[in-house]
Amino acid sequence: METVTFPSNGLDIAGHLYRPEGEPRGAIVVGHPGSGVKEQSAGTYAKQLADQGFLALAFDAAYQGESAGEPRGLEDPAQRVEDIRAAVTFLGTENAGVLGICASGGYGLAAAGTDQRIKAIATVSLADVARQFRFGADGTQDPAVLQGMLAHGQDGSFPLVPETEEQARQTGPHAYDGWEYYCTPRAEHPRAAKTFTWNSVGRITAFDAFRTVDLITPRPVLFVVGRDAVTSWMTVEAYQKAAGPKEIHWIEGAGHVDLYDRYVPQVAGRVTEFFGKNL
Repeated sequence: METVTFPSNGLDIAGHLYRPEGEPRGAIVVGHPGSGVKEQSAGTYAKQLADQGFLALAFDAAYQGESAGEPRGLEDPAQRVEDIRAAVTFLGTENAGVLGICASGGYGLAAAGTDQRIKAIATVSLADVARQFRFGADGTQDPAVLQGMLAHGQDGSFPLVPETEEQARQTGPHAYDGWEYYCTPRAEHPRAAKTFTWNSVGRITAFDAFRTVDLITPRPVLFVVGRDAVTSWMTVEAYQKAAGPKEIHWIEGAGHVDLYDRYVPQVAGRVTEFFGKNL
């Protein structure tokens, strides 16, 4: 693994570049979940891809992790999409793949829709941050929740995960899964974002990860999702909007966060097969 930096809209983006033994089968950009860092699920999958012969780049989003940008903890979807484009530029290829995990699945679709250097895209536990903020992870959130967030103002930050195990259990299974991943030895990392800035909310609300998904055709899309994931409705919606070629691969018995670490061999095997055929 090699530590690298590359520019994105004038900001220095920190990345880990995983090189295979021998000539690469292709080059793949791997994006982390909305609150993650390159050392967590993105790095795990990047290493798996390198082990299977691909050049893989995992990186921290601008304003987060080791990447530059102020204020810290800003989630700017337009910048996140640009970070993916910049990563493709850094890899120096006109034949790139993108693997997007959670929010980066949405951002990857948005990037691929208008950047034809991206020849194939796979998503894992796909989430569109705007849909999650508007409708909740399970799609049933009261619209008043987002209205209240928009009315809050621009200053300060808000928590992304519950502070304690008790709060996480009271909030529900999806919140508990996120808390367990980000706040326990399972995957906790000191640079992972546990808060977003309030001025992220307007940027997120105005974004639509699926707006240009139909423009990806005739390039292929693979959607990998847990059968028990409360967020799976977003994968289904994106699949329906994609013109094809397209495929959903369901992981039986798995929830949303499970695919970050607990089902890596199954997911990586399918993703590797997909990129092997299409890059």
